[in-house]
Amino acid sequence: MDQRTQYLLTAPALPLLTQLSIPSSVAFIVQSTVSLTEVWYVGQLGSTPLAAMALVFPMLMLMQMLSVGALGNAVSSAIARALGAGEQARAEELMWHGLILAVLGPIVLLIAFLISGRFFLSLLGGTGEILELAFAYSAMLFGGSVTIWIMGVASSIFRGLGDMRYPARMMIVGSLIQVPMSGALVLGYFGAPKLGLFGAAVSVIATSAVMAVIILQRLVRAKLPANLRLSRLGLRQHHFQDIGRVALPASLSPISTVTTILVLTGLVGQFGEEALAGYGIGSRIEFLMSSLIFGIGATMTSLVGMSIGARNADRAEEIGWTGAGMSFFLGGVIGTLLAVFPHVWIPVFTDDPMVYETAKGFIQIVGPCLAIHGVGWALYFASQGAGAMRGPVAALIARPIVAIGTAFLLLGPMDMGMTGVFIGAVGGMFAYTLIVTASMKGGAWRRQIPASPAET
Repeated sequence: MDQRTQYLLTAPALPLLTQLSIPSSVAFIVQSTVSLTEVWYVGQLGSTPLAAMALVFPMLMLMQMLSVGALGNAVSSAIARALGAGEQARAEELMWHGLILAVLGPIVLLIAFLISGRFFLSLLGGTGEILELAFAYSAMLFGGSVTIWIMGVASSIFRGLGDMRYPARMMIVGSLIQVPMSGALVLGYFGAPKLGLFGAAVSVIATSAVMAVIILQRLVRAKLPANLRLSRLGLRQHHFQDIGRVALPASLSPISTVTTILVLTGLVGQFGEEALAGYGIGSRIEFLMSSLIFGIGATMTSLVGMSIGARNADRAEEIGWTGAGMSFFLGGVIGTLLAVFPHVWIPVFTDDPMVYETAKGFIQIVGPCLAIHGVGWALYFASQGAGAMRGPVAALIARPIVAIGTAFLLLGPMDMGMTGVFIGAVGGMFAYTLIVTASMKGGAWRRQIPASPAET
């Protein structure tokens, strides 16, 4: 076992998590700010492109959460467990298997979108010009998304190696490239062609391609606990299974989240184009919060995975509870500040009164509850590291059922309007967190400790 891995397995939990999480959290916040910047750019084009962007946002979240949250964290978990067990060769073989899946994943998703994308966009309330614009924008995103997937999985490989700083730096560099490129292509800045909404898609695809090449080169050339070597390239079923036993259940997470958002977006869409645009702004802010927790969660995936690989369940649970506490604090503080001061940040994105009121109503209900949601998210990522996915799967099934059921009840029989939709979203968050926490408390992680040679 190399010296850095030994340090990650023994250093005090809170300082270690803080030290490793800050770079990732800052990077994810910067990346999410890019998303908000694109909302501002598109907002300058009018409410129709902004509404089209809101329709596409759940599908964009689906792609990003599948590539980084599901597959990326599964690869990170498998590599971390291999290093925790002192198996460098296995870790290097897993890198290739993760990258192969990063090529196959976007192809499958593109085919699924071309078959059913227009239908889902219409279910959200998209009609006429908004529907056509949203479909064309989505098709461009999904068509070039292999660059996004490869960049996400390559970054996750570094996290599995215990290096959070390098992928964080690359995310920030990519964001600094994407912001001016997006402005140039959306609004025609710097003499560039004005592509409107499509410029946002071109900028993210191009930036991801450049960053993917840079990250892969470092995996090959740098001195790391494990490297990307051609000699380790060979397909082995048990490696795909090792990744798949986390990635496949974890794929329910974006499906659950996006299903919830899809249905809730459809319900909000009944109140008009302006309401839909306002909900889109509010959802982006929630996404910004989730990105902050993702920075902590990605670190937990690696540290918990190493601890399980090293057969140290006490250490894994210590990391889990510490990270959950950090996420609770951050979620509560940021969510509450956003809810208390909506007049400070919402006017940055819109001056339409209806759009403002919708975004305000969303964040004032959902914002303070992001503390509880942060706990669930953190323990979910840690469960990926442990390879214990039964509890999280149950939580992922429960979330849309509770959220959508509550929203329909409050919107219909109780006639609470959009407020009922927002309360439904909160109900889903609470159900999710309760189930994931109960799973960990019940010893799910401990049952993932591999049997020792003496026991077998």
